[in-house]
Amino acid sequence: MGEYSTVEKDGHLLIVTVNRPERMNALHSMAHFELAEVFDEFEADDGLWIAILTGAGDRAFSAGNDLKFQAEGGTRDKPDTGFGGIVRRFGRTKPIIAAVNGVAMGGGFELALACDIILAAENAKFALPEPLVGLAAMSGGLHRLPRVIPRHQALGMILTGRHVSAEEGYRFGFVTEVVQEGKVLEYAKEWAGKILKCSPVSIRTSMEVMRLGLEKASVQEAIETVYAAEEVLRNSEDFVEGPKAFSEKRAPDWKGR
Repeated sequence: MGEYSTVEKDGHLLIVTVNRPERMNALHSMAHFELAEVFDEFEADDGLWIAILTGAGDRAFSAGNDLKFQAEGGTRDKPDTGFGGIVRRFGRTKPIIAAVNGVAMGGGFELALACDIILAAENAKFALPEPLVGLAAMSGGLHRLPRVIPRHQALGMILTGRHVSAEEGYRFGFVTEVVQEGKVLEYAKEWAGKILKCSPVSIRTSMEVMRLGLEKASVQEAIETVYAAEEVLRNSEDFVEGPKAFSEKRAPDWKGR
């Protein structure tokens, strides 16, 4: 257990909870570095295949940057992997589910956008309110949001700082599913369980190929590109185990290699 977060391992699943409820789970420099270490270890551990990120308490996923700490003269240093240790972690190959249990404001919303699946409790609120306090959403919000929802809807949020409900976020397309208030972690574990039924090598390959393919100028170029991850998949034990288990009518025993 860290000073600003808690970590729980459940088989191949890692549950990371931002633990600053007295500050609405807002993050300061020390929390960024602590979370960066947590996610460094997650990426390096071959036995961990998926993570859930959530916030302590029932009010906030994360209120973003700890402005009070900043106003008190606190350092603004961050690790190379950016806000919360993930917004600049561009080469990630393991999925992270954001279990948004309350407000996700500014950097908190940017944390969620850096994840692969966003589950939102009915009471969740999302916003990029930085312009209201003379800042800008420079931890990925200005770039990720218009890539996942229509440009003008993104600008409507970015230029006003307005709050968007979980249901509206679902209609926009950045929320994967809206769930009952107080149950978001439970639903996140269910989603994780579904992903864990798949080969972790297949999951890593799918994520990497999708990420790199979206950087191509056309679908044709994306399809015709040769990806290193494909070769890793073809040479993996899971590539053999999947069809074998299917033919033998049993659940596969994934090795993740």
